[in-house]
Formats: sequence, structure tokens, C-alpha cells
Amino acid sequence: MKYELYYWPEIQGRGEYVRLALEEAGAAYVDVARGARGTAAMMKLMDARDTPPFAPPFLKAGKQIIGHTANILLYLGARHGLAPKTEAGKLWVHGLQLTIADFVLEVHDTHHPLGPSLYYEDARPEAKKRTAAFWDERVPKYLGYFEGLLNSNGGAYVTGRKLTYVDLSLFQIVAGLRYAFPRRMKNFENEIPGLVGLHDRVTARPNIKAYLASERRIAFNEQGIFRRYKELDR
Repeated sequence: MKYELYYWPEIQGRGEYVRLALEEAGAAYVDVARGARGTAAMMKLMDARDTPPFAPPFLKAGKQIIGHTANILLYLGARHGLAPKTEAGKLWVHGLQLTIADFVLEVHDTHHPLGPSLYYEDARPEAKKRTAAFWDERVPKYLGYFEGLLNSNGGAYVTGRKLTYVDLSLFQIVAGLRYAFPRRMKNFENEIPGLVGLHDRVTARPNIKAYLASERRIAFNEQGIFRRYKELDR
């Protein structure tokens, strides 16, 4: 079965967490909106009756359409060896991914503190305040939590010796923060050596390494979730 991933074609965004899982699994998939008339096809599915997805990303697996990043990863993880086999383990990893989703929203809100309808330039003073609180309070809270999980289990990955989709997502978090806040992240990385090591291990995995070097990996840019604004990185 070839999966169909539907997400905006210009950005990594929330769709990147799904792409990383598909790439690591070696799964056959097409990034639909990056093809000819792909965005139109995506919008058509969102306008369908019965059970349309609310927003991208969503994944078409056969006749089934699965929406929301964490929900898609729950589905893929069980089918491609990227999640524990037990029900309790699957739910634990799913909960961790939901925590990552909360953090991703907080990253987004550093440059859109008053909501997505305003441009960054319309909320620059508020963005500076939000970013200061983000680095003073929220980054240590979230990344400190995952650093603690790595330390407590003594393994190479969050749940131990076996990689899960949560590890791929944490790789993306570290990579994204390095892009958006290179100065702040450089100063903070001494606090999270475990996550830095995890990032490096994921980078070296053959399928991920090949993906990162390919045209399939969209570059970070100032339209996505992780955006680089020099005035916020002080």
C-alpha cells in the first residue's frame, strides 16, 4: 500500500513529524500537495461530506483517512515497528507525542503570540515578551522532562534501546530550535546532553540520513513553525 500524505507543500510544519516516520519506516508514500494539482486535491478532501479532516496533515491509507499528527503517528507506529507492542506502551508513547504537540504550539506562539491571523510584524513587542518567557520557563520544563526520561531509562532512546516515533519527533524539535534560535539553543544545549545525543543518533540512521540529504526534506523557512527572527534570539 502506498500512503498519501496531505500537507502544505512549502513548509515542514506538523507534517514533518509524519514524513520522518514514513521515511524511517521505508514506507512507500506520496507527498500529494507537492505534486501537480495536489493542493486542490487536498482541499477537495477537506470539503468532503461525512468525515472530512479538519486540517492537514492527514494521511490516506487505502480508503481510510487519518487526521492529526499524533493520531497518524499512533497508526503508523503500530504498523511499522515505531511503537511498543503492548497496549500500555502504545498509549504511553502516544501521550508523549501529545506532549510534543503542546510544545510545538508554544514554539509557534513565540512568533504569533496574539493568534495566527496577525502577521509577525503586527505583534513584534508581544513576540519578544512571549519568547523570553518561552526560554525562561517553557523550554526548560518540556525539554527537561524528556531529558529526564532519557536519563531514567538509560537507553539510547526515550523508551530504551528501540527507537519510536517520539524519538524522531524529538530530533525535529532539536533541529528546529537550532534553526530558529541558534544563539539561545547553543547556550541551552549543555542542559540537555541526552537530547543532543538522541538528535545525533537519529541523524545517523540510514533512512533518515538519506532523507535529510534529499529534495524530499523541505528546508526550514520563515513560513513554518520554526522561524528565525534575530530580534527574538537574544
